[in-house]
Amino acid sequence: MNDTLTFVALLVALLIGLAVGKAWERYKLHDGHWIDRRKARESPHYILGLNFLVSNQLDLAIEELTKAAGLDADALDIHLILGNLYREKGQVSKAIHIHQSLLQRPRLTTLEHAYVLLCLGLDFRRGGFVDRAFEAFSEVVKLDPGNQYALLNLEKLHEEQHQWHEAKILRQRMAEVASDSTGDRNQAILAFLENELGLQAMRGGDLNTAAKHFETAIDLDQRTVPAYLNLGDVRLQRGSPEEAIATWQEVLRIAPERAYLAFGRLENAFSEADGSSRFPDLCRRIIEANPQDWRARVALAQFQAARGEPAQALDLLFDSLVHNPHALTIHQTIWRTLTALDFESELVRRYVSLTHDAVFYLDPHVCMRCRYRSTELLWQCPQCHEWNTFVEERIAPAEEIEETPA
Repeated sequence: MNDTLTFVALLVALLIGLAVGKAWERYKLHDGHWIDRRKARESPHYILGLNFLVSNQLDLAIEELTKAAGLDADALDIHLILGNLYREKGQVSKAIHIHQSLLQRPRLTTLEHAYVLLCLGLDFRRGGFVDRAFEAFSEVVKLDPGNQYALLNLEKLHEEQHQWHEAKILRQRMAEVASDSTGDRNQAILAFLENELGLQAMRGGDLNTAAKHFETAIDLDQRTVPAYLNLGDVRLQRGSPEEAIATWQEVLRIAPERAYLAFGRLENAFSEADGSSRFPDLCRRIIEANPQDWRARVALAQFQAARGEPAQALDLLFDSLVHNPHALTIHQTIWRTLTALDFESELVRRYVSLTHDAVFYLDPHVCMRCRYRSTELLWQCPQCHEWNTFVEERIAPAEEIEETPA
């Protein structure tokens, strides 16, 4: 009987302890009043604020989340979100004030401190306070050495300052702690950083160091097209045109869609090497391997037009129009060629017929991540700072574009 009473007493004490713990977790004493911690998150203002945030209505989200924060002034997450929203609205000083005030709170955990510092670093970066952003992100890394967001922002700050060596060290650090699924991406970014280090050495006149960086970039990621182009330039400056040609021809193998980046280099190198017809033969092989390649046709047409064969060049350009009627480069080259042919009426009529339904545009390259457009093929996006995300933009026929549901 005594054992039973003892067991019941222990069970009751355990239940009371759990109840007290739950109450302590949920309630807190503030200015002499007990406040329900969950009240802010269960309020309609909090839910509405999140809904407005998801629908990108920032002003309404700020209004509702401010009301939710009034129910619990110590709700760290709500104030963090509010600060971030003010930053996105461009009110950087207000975001900095909110996040700095959060740092003054006692009893912040290490991870909470690190996250507030991370938000503050983003505020400083948005406001252009580069040194303060460096300090904030560095403090985050000290508190949380594996924080990928802080490391990434530090890397981007170094890239913006063209401090490629420091950016490379940070990317290597991220690669060490990253999962296997991001391994290829880290290798590609490291390769582009090696390429930038090579360009830096090349501008300083150190061709040997530059060549080593370009070779390392290719070893890290064989699809690093700029490294092949720059390594070929170094080998040409060293007086080895055949090695340069072989390097540039690798671009045709590893990234045929970007082969046009090497056309000018190859044409000049072939001409200086032996003056033969190797360049037009190369263009014809590319066209034969990929009949859709309009850039090879344009390059061959320009080669023939420069050598007094405008009629043959125009045929190639008209073929290019069939495959890509939107490219402004083709039309400009056609008009130059027509000028050389004195605007023969039959050729002009043929051109008008081919271009009757063509749509011109000046933004042929777009970043796959943030949709930033550029008239040039860029290796790093100036908007989101991601590497190797630019692709040639295609305009689909109207019947191929799916409607977005309302």
